[in-house]
Amino acid sequence: MNNFQAILTQVRILLSSHQPSQVQALLDSLLKEELLSREYHCTLLHEPDSEALARKISLTLLEKGDLDLALLGWAQSGLQSPAAERGPGHSDHDGSSQCATMELGPLEGSYLELLNSDADPLCLYHIYDQMDLAGEEEIELYSEPDTDTINCDQFSRLLCDMEGDEETREAYANIAFPEELPADLKHWKPVPSSSSSLSCLNLPEGPIQFVPTVSTVPQGLWQISGTGTGVSSIFIYHGEVPQASQVPPPSGLTVHGLPTSPDRPGSTSPFAPSATDLPSMPEPALISRANVTEHKTSPTQCQAAGEVSNKLPKWPESVEQFYRSLQDTYRAEPTGPDGILMEVDLVQARLERSSSKSLERELATPDWAERQLAQGGLAEGLLAAKEHRRPRETQVIAMLGKAGQGKSYWAGAVSRAWACGRLPQYDFVFSVPCHCLNRPGDVYRLQDLLFSLGPRPLVAADEVFSHIVKRPDRILLILDAFEELEAQDGFLHSTCGPALAEPCSLRGLLAGLFQKKLLRGCTLLLTARPRGRLVQSLSKADALFELSGFSMEQAQAYVMRYFECSGMTEHQDRALALLRDRPFLLSHSHSPTLCQAVCQLSEALLELGEDAELPSTLTGLYVGLLGRAALNGPPGALAELAKLAWELGRRHQSTLQENQFPSADVRTWAMAKGLVQHPPGATESELAFPSFLLQCFLGALWLALSGEIKDKELPQYLALTPRKKRPYDNWLEGVPRFLTGLIFQPRARCLGALVGPSATAFADRKQKVLARYLKRLQPGTLRARQLLELLHCAHEAEEAGIWQHVVQELPARLSFLGTRLTPPDAHVLGKALEAAGQDFALDLRNTGIDPSGLGSLVGLSCVTHFRAALSDTVALWESLRQHGETELLQAAEEKFTIEPFKAKSLKDVEDLGKLVQTQRTRSSSEDTAGELPAVRDLKKLEFALGPISGPQAFPKLVRILTAFSSLQHLDLDALSENKIGDEGVSQLSATFPQLKSLETLNLSQNSITDLGAYKLAEGLPSLAASLLRLSLYNNCICDMGAESLARVLPDMVSLRVMDVQYNKFTAAGAQQLAASLRKCPHVETLAMWTPTIPFSVQEHLQQQDSRISLR
Repeated sequence: MNNFQAILTQVRILLSSHQPSQVQALLDSLLKEELLSREYHCTLLHEPDSEALARKISLTLLEKGDLDLALLGWAQSGLQSPAAERGPGHSDHDGSSQCATMELGPLEGSYLELLNSDADPLCLYHIYDQMDLAGEEEIELYSEPDTDTINCDQFSRLLCDMEGDEETREAYANIAFPEELPADLKHWKPVPSSSSSLSCLNLPEGPIQFVPTVSTVPQGLWQISGTGTGVSSIFIYHGEVPQASQVPPPSGLTVHGLPTSPDRPGSTSPFAPSATDLPSMPEPALISRANVTEHKTSPTQCQAAGEVSNKLPKWPESVEQFYRSLQDTYRAEPTGPDGILMEVDLVQARLERSSSKSLERELATPDWAERQLAQGGLAEGLLAAKEHRRPRETQVIAMLGKAGQGKSYWAGAVSRAWACGRLPQYDFVFSVPCHCLNRPGDVYRLQDLLFSLGPRPLVAADEVFSHIVKRPDRILLILDAFEELEAQDGFLHSTCGPALAEPCSLRGLLAGLFQKKLLRGCTLLLTARPRGRLVQSLSKADALFELSGFSMEQAQAYVMRYFECSGMTEHQDRALALLRDRPFLLSHSHSPTLCQAVCQLSEALLELGEDAELPSTLTGLYVGLLGRAALNGPPGALAELAKLAWELGRRHQSTLQENQFPSADVRTWAMAKGLVQHPPGATESELAFPSFLLQCFLGALWLALSGEIKDKELPQYLALTPRKKRPYDNWLEGVPRFLTGLIFQPRARCLGALVGPSATAFADRKQKVLARYLKRLQPGTLRARQLLELLHCAHEAEEAGIWQHVVQELPARLSFLGTRLTPPDAHVLGKALEAAGQDFALDLRNTGIDPSGLGSLVGLSCVTHFRAALSDTVALWESLRQHGETELLQAAEEKFTIEPFKAKSLKDVEDLGKLVQTQRTRSSSEDTAGELPAVRDLKKLEFALGPISGPQAFPKLVRILTAFSSLQHLDLDALSENKIGDEGVSQLSATFPQLKSLETLNLSQNSITDLGAYKLAEGLPSLAASLLRLSLYNNCICDMGAESLARVLPDMVSLRVMDVQYNKFTAAGAQQLAASLRKCPHVETLAMWTPTIPFSVQEHLQQQDSRISLR
């Protein structure tokens, strides 16, 4: 233990006299000497207790190392002066009065030996202070996993043995105040000063000694005669020294003055650190080296003092070169239409269970007003997600969005943001398209994944790779189009993963990343379409975001920018007019891919003449884009390309090899027309379709032309009524709409325009098969998602018989609860409702419908009632009021209903309060009068918030209850119990006089006791004329509460059913209720069974009155 105390004493002193960055250097040196494992090294870096840190380091040195090897070597390197540049007139020490800079050799020995050495301490101060300032800058930490080398049990035993040990404090006192210090300090005197500036002090010749701060000494520099100590003078420095005055220099040794460090108040002596100098914990490096600003401080020195460099150690040259080349790779801006930048909203997403009986999760659909936008865009979103990560844990962030929403463009924007310095939390960013990861073979290493598969292969030396893997928390790896990998869930649930140096398949490397066996602590950013089992795989992702696409204004702005970049500014207004004339295509322009396709077709049409007109369907849009290319290509080339697109889609792929084309002519033609292209990061032989929707269109074209597809199998590809056996997975989700459009639209301007009349021989027969199938469907039996898909197919077909059949079979009550409604969905639904010729009631809750779509549906004369999110509806009303649309506002208010309303969250109660407040504001205005129908006509209100939120939200509900004048059913029962308690019952009872229509009051499972029953009995007479059913099932009512209820029961002349089962009253309370029941001939049933009443008593009471129920 004596050895441990000796080491601990020196460690404490070294830790207390150094800055946190230098403490980190000590830990790095211990790691370099293999005295610490990397994992324990990281643990010590984040140790907040300086005493615990000293003990842990001492224990490590005691068990494994030599103190002189690591600890003192660090002290030497930490205090050794770098080469200093001498200014003009700066001479060597020769006893003159000139200021001098001493060149110190290596300091040997312990801290005490340093104090007693002949080295000039004031000169040491300048070197020390410069090193402190340099050390305050952020440096990199290693966080590579390894095995903990400390025996925890042994460490715990040592800590217990060291509790209460006094040796440490004594040893420190002996070093801070050496025994050589004379006890008699009567001969001290302050160093004389004047008002002039002092930069140098003259000291008498001979040995001198400096002593740390003594709190009882007045502030200043004090000189003590060194009689009997072997030194000529002893100096004690205490407190701050201002710009001291210049003293006439006597003969003797001249040293630098003692300036105050601008960053550290109090004593600046390197041997007496102040409280602010003591490290509380090592400071982790969280700032990118690209954003580090070197802290240059010039302390007050002699004019001739040299400057000391304080720059951070640089990366190795090979790493710097790789860093710059990587930045150059990602900094390049896309050209042409792909370079048009439109900022879209980034919405925080979450997963929820698809149903109460299912464990599967799906992407939640928030209401429009509930959307949580990622503030600050992509850079701030990633930075916020990184700040909430757990230490040394791989972080998975997923960016989800439908096909064509711009996920790949967003991934490229992230890379460019890093290259431009807007993501300082990452040192390196690697972007890998997932289509590059479907390569066979087991010869890949992590280097291949990082360096060889990005947009451009990078050359990196082993030194670069070693540098990168040491700081995985500074790495961002982007996996674009993650849905193209097969069996993505296998990456997360596989039981094996490769080691860092082991070659394996590319899929094995991904498994190692997701299982945190490779680059543990890095950030994985995925972009994917939210469908299938992929969503289940992302249930444990650290952050989910969703791209919302273009708004209506952004789509029109994109059109203007497109024609500006194309040099056709004269056609901007005409192009916008063409788009506005086609509301269906305008609604589809929320997808950036489709918006670009509309611009391309508009550009081609406007070049032909002024009589241009856009098609009214998606099928017509792509026929117009491909028509010219198809007619100028080799015979059958488009059909062959369509076959390739279909086969790739069945395998969930979008890339193909050059040798998959039937001929070189077809490949050359497809590449020349832009139908296929080399994707980023692909090999020279790999090609891909420029957009997913184009692949869907070509796949549908193959189904329409092919004789290989049996007629009876064709309906399954519409995915409207999936088969139970061998279902079609509909990975090419755009195929159903394009297929119906290609089959049913007139041949001359559709299939015939693409492949010629002779190639459409099978289309007539397929048209009959699909027409028979669609006309047999009953829209009222389909789910909401399939119903919307049927409406889209009928719209694309442009066949009057199919459209009339679908719209006339629509049910009068249409519920889209929980089904996402995009702008195209809202448009086609509104068109179908108008054509149906009947009235409809719509349920649009939890659909995420945008305000424009909600307003268009609500304004239809055929929509008589609608339900939507309260927050969205109130926002719509406010918008209509501001824009002066009085008629539409009145219609929206009259049609809105919330009957029945179930509050399941605190937000529901708050939204209900806002609705009541809107009514009160409306009633107080002069131009409007009367109640809102939604508030006036509410008859059933359920409150089911559970035991945590229930007691908090119930007072808010009570305050607005009186606004619902027609309320008949108030249900405060929940499976998880609301627990409103006696206080809630007391508040509720005060509202009874205003609830004149209340017929059913359910207070079951609310922790009501005798006091609550008493308060309830006081208020019940106000409901005597209306209340029919009262339930107090499963509360805590005892005999006194039963007596209170029995007393009021005869007054409840309208009461028919009362339930007091599963309470805690005994036979006495039961007999009082039974006696009161005999006075109430109007009561039909009294449910009274409870385990605290003997069964014989209950049977006896039931025999006396059959209205008493024991079930």
